[in-house]
Amino acid sequence: FAWAAACGAYSLRAVCVGPVPPSAPALHHRQGVAEHQRYPAISPLCKMITFGLTIVRHGETWYNKERLLQGQGVDEPLSEMGVKQAEAAGQYLKDVKFTNVFSSDLQRAKQTAAIIMRSNNHSPGITIICDPRLRERSFGIAEGKPVNSMKEMAKAAGQQCPHFTPPGGETQDQVRSRAKEFIRSLCQRMASEHLACSGPESTDGPPPSACEGDACPPCSSATNSCNHPADGALHLAAHALVVSHGTYMRNVVKHFVEDLDCALPHSLKMSQMFSACPNTGMCRFILTLERNREVAPSAECVFINRKDHLASLREDE
Repeated sequence: FAWAAACGAYSLRAVCVGPVPPSAPALHHRQGVAEHQRYPAISPLCKMITFGLTIVRHGETWYNKERLLQGQGVDEPLSEMGVKQAEAAGQYLKDVKFTNVFSSDLQRAKQTAAIIMRSNNHSPGITIICDPRLRERSFGIAEGKPVNSMKEMAKAAGQQCPHFTPPGGETQDQVRSRAKEFIRSLCQRMASEHLACSGPESTDGPPPSACEGDACPPCSSATNSCNHPADGALHLAAHALVVSHGTYMRNVVKHFVEDLDCALPHSLKMSQMFSACPNTGMCRFILTLERNREVAPSAECVFINRKDHLASLREDE
């Protein structure tokens, strides 16, 4: 199931942008730039821009099933189960309007993004922007080997596995720096493309519920989610879909929570916060950039690692 075939079958455009992620020293150098210099200033004609960000992990590959590390050097297509997972994710998100779609430039992520958007009812013909900054962490010499082999390498080096970097691989800090750089550029892009989409400076009240009927409580904020596919984002005029990878997503969540002091749902347990995301698991955030302030956006988490769409696949097994 080649990516080229997928693009042809789904009538979607995919554009790969940007160079391969820069070297570690360059990433480290950019970390030294003041935070207020990294984010876009909003036009004085607009009070603020608020947009949704839904991040989805790619579907399963054979390497995932066999618990082998892929990283960046192993570029495998989705397995049969991975295709089903992506189709289930697409059905779950079919009525969520996405104005922008981004994907890692690795095959498993691009294929997942194409399958998801094939089912979307509101974004026909949208261009999928492939960005190498969304790639999985590089695991160096551990790529293609069992996950346990990296644990053994870490033990031999006298380190714990999450903090261990195999020779030739990326550190967690380098991955997080890549994630922060992408979020900054995403904010710039969303601000430049959707300044007119945030509505008037004042409203007559909160947006209506994302669910219909009295049986479902309002779910327009992260603190009152009701497991609806459009939770928190139904009435947003701008919404980005990003398809990436497990370790990368964990670093994005850490950036929002630890660097941006992201507001969290009351129901979210701390043990779930940085837990491993299943294949095609989803996270959603609402980001707001304020007028004339070159500062990081405020962030609100709607949900972490949601997997409701996978229930039917588990029942079929």
